[in-house]
This record gives sequence, C-alpha cells and structure tokens, in this order.
Amino acid sequence: MTATETLTYTHGEFHRFDGAGREFLYVVPAGAVFEMDAAVSTIIEILADGTASHEDLAAALSKHGYTFDQACELVEELHEARVLVKTGSQPERLEAPPADFPLQSLVMNLTNQCNLSCTYCYEFGADKVATPEGKPKFMDLETAKASVDFLLSSSTGRKAVHITFFGGETLMNFPLLKQVVEYASEQASRQDRSVDFSLTTNATLLTPAIIQFLSDHRIGVTVSMDGPPEMHDKLRVFANGRGSYDIVAPKVKALIEGHKTRPIVARVTLTNGVSDVVRIYRHLKDEMGFHEVGFAPVTTSPDRLYAINEPGMDRVLDQFHALADEYLEYALRGELHGFTNVSDTIAELYQGVNKSHPCGAGLGLMGVGPSGDIAPCHRFVDSDTHALGNIATGLDKEKQTQFLDRGHINGKYDCHTCFARPLCAGGCHHEAFVRYGDTGHANLHYCDWIRNWTDTCLRIYGTISVMNPGFLDRFAQRKAS
Repeated sequence: MTATETLTYTHGEFHRFDGAGREFLYVVPAGAVFEMDAAVSTIIEILADGTASHEDLAAALSKHGYTFDQACELVEELHEARVLVKTGSQPERLEAPPADFPLQSLVMNLTNQCNLSCTYCYEFGADKVATPEGKPKFMDLETAKASVDFLLSSSTGRKAVHITFFGGETLMNFPLLKQVVEYASEQASRQDRSVDFSLTTNATLLTPAIIQFLSDHRIGVTVSMDGPPEMHDKLRVFANGRGSYDIVAPKVKALIEGHKTRPIVARVTLTNGVSDVVRIYRHLKDEMGFHEVGFAPVTTSPDRLYAINEPGMDRVLDQFHALADEYLEYALRGELHGFTNVSDTIAELYQGVNKSHPCGAGLGLMGVGPSGDIAPCHRFVDSDTHALGNIATGLDKEKQTQFLDRGHINGKYDCHTCFARPLCAGGCHHEAFVRYGDTGHANLHYCDWIRNWTDTCLRIYGTISVMNPGFLDRFAQRKAS
C-alpha cells in the first residue's frame, strides 16, 4: 500500500446548486464554479457522512469506467480544486494584499455642497460621519492636481487608472471637473498611460454644454434617481421640500439622447415607501431610457423612518427575484436586460472573485475630499476619524494598514462558515460603522438576504453556462475594457 493510498479525504467547503437541470458546486475557498458529473457526484455522496480513503474513492470511480490511474488523477484534480481536502488539514485563510498594492481608482469629491436635501443622504443626513467644519466646501485646482499626481504615482504598473467625480452634487464644481479632465489626461499621456472618467450626479444642473463635454470626453455618468415622480419626490427634494423629479426628468432624457459615447446608468436608493423595485425599474429602464438600473437599500440605522424593515427587505428580495428571472430570459436569448444587481454578480462569478475585503476601499480605491483629506472611500470623505492622511502630506500607511486589517475577512469570524463570503466579505465598511460603530464589523443584519441573492445569481450563472455559454463571453470583454 502506497502513501498515496493511505490518504483520507473529506469534502471541502462548497455550496451545491442547480442550473438547467445540471448540478454545480460553488467552491468557496476558490470562489470557483464547477459543473458536477456522475463521477464527482459519487465522490461527494461518499463523503457526505465523513471521510474516505483514497483507495475507497478510486474503487467507487471504477463503477463509472475509470481505471485506477484515472481515478487517482480525478481525485487529485478535485483536491487541487479544493472540492476535496485532506483529513485534518487546516481551513484556508486569505492572505492580505501586499503593502504596495497599486491604486486603481480615485474618487474626487469636488464639493461637499449639494442643491438637494435628500433625507437619507449619508453625507448630510442623520447618519453622516463627515466632520467638514472649518474645511473648504469646494476643492481647488491645486488640491485637484495634487490628487491626480497622487493617483498616478500610487498606481505603479497600471496602464489605465480611473477617476470618479463625486460630491455633494458633482456638477456644482463643474469648472474644476473640466480642468481635472484636461490635466489628468495630459499627465497620463506623458507616461504612456490612460485615465478613464466617470461621475455621479443628481442631474439637476445638467445643461446642453455639460452634456456635450461629457460625451466628447467619454465620461461615464451615473444618475441618482429613485423612480417615478411620487417615489423620486418622496425624499429627493430641494431645501424647501419641493420634489426634484420635474427638474430632473427632462434633463435625464436630454443626457441619454445627447451623450453618444457611454451608456447612462441609474442608481436607485431603496427606502421605506420607495421599494417597488419592479415598478421603479420599468420607469427608469423602459420609460426614461437608462441603459442599466442598479438598486441599493439605504445605508442607515434601523430606527430611521426611511429605513426598510425586515418584512420590507423580504419584499425587495422577492422583486429582485422577479427581475432576475427576466434577466435570465433575456440572457438565454442573447440579449442584455439592464438589471445591474445581477450583471455585477455574474461578472464577479465569471472572474472567480474571492474577496479579502468587501470592496477596494483603502486598497485599490480611495477618496479625496475638498480639503485634500484622503479617505478609504467617498463615503468617509471629510471624516476626521477615518482620514488616512492628506494629499499635501501624503498617505498615512499606518492608518491605512489599520483600516485594512480591521476589514479583512479573516477577522470576521461570523463570516467563516458562510458560502457567500467570496463575494460579500462581510459587507460595506460604511454601513458597518453606521450600524455597529466599527468599519470591520460584519453586516450581520444582511446575511440571510445576501445568501439568498447569491444562490439566485449562482443558479442564473449555471443556467446560462449550460444553455447559452457564449453570453458569458460578454463578461470577459467587460473585464478587458
């Protein structure tokens, strides 16, 4: 008996699901999807109640026509894929990204001012973490140029980087935005590199000249819009309480018509009373003409009047499922649907994403406020508590390390048995701070919801891979672009 034959195995950590009548495994430590055949299914069933020797597994595979050598090869392949693990082996822990991980994206908050007074705003509302007192309200050109220089110097090895313009209301400082686009493009070109630009806006200040500029410079635009008039105007209001829909709607249509170089997308903040997902989607996609529509439940404390309670979140999930079914029907016909919440998850599954952190905050992405303060992301801009340095004095590596260590999945023990952790990694740092007072705390109030949604997206992914695998090539192209 050889050493190999004396090995014993147990099953690894995976989530079983089906798609188009086929069985799949989502192997959690690898963040990978595998279709099961009869032989693999046999091995999984053998190990359902414990362990089995290499010899026993090989013998079981002989019933499926495998020679001993072929069986050994398959067992080894499954071990390498982490479907099987050797008995007594320690659970895998994700390594932290290297200390010199290059920056990819910079969110520049051009102003902390806004011409709307949206009740749920994390920057100005009851849950704000910003401490802007005594700081500039608008970013100046010197700070903006220094921010661009910081991005380029901190992104060594990347041929392309990204700048997102944010606020407040981004377009309240449009003259500076134009200057940044010119400066960043020139500086990147000198290094034989490129910069991609995007912005988020409430659309109230759009003009034909601004739309033309955005189109001419291929600037991606996300519009914050919450649906038809009665929903949009519930919380997206001016300081006097007047709704903004009648101002926004014609400007959005002009943007969609006039911006010829990038698709225009909508981002919806779901709140109590603004949670009819299907109706909102129909209005924004079919009536307004947005290319894609994405939804995010409000990040807030549960005692806010606009917070969505648990039954409300269940209803949101039901409607997500309805749109997900539509997405699948479209995909099987080779057509794009426009429900961002599915397409983003499918893209991550296709890429085999396995996150050590919920997002790129403080790592591949950082935010810069009007004062030049560096933050883990735009949601923490102008917060003294969460500042990671200043553009004028440099990044505080120690504070960055502390933030990243706190948010690493290895420290979120509640997540260690969850199959959705490669995609979730505990959830948004900002929401964790608002809910629990700790950026590194897992968003436990959201867990069942996320697991359900992840399973739904896995089933969609599996079905597409069987019935129209060519559709998934779009995500390879998306990654390359």
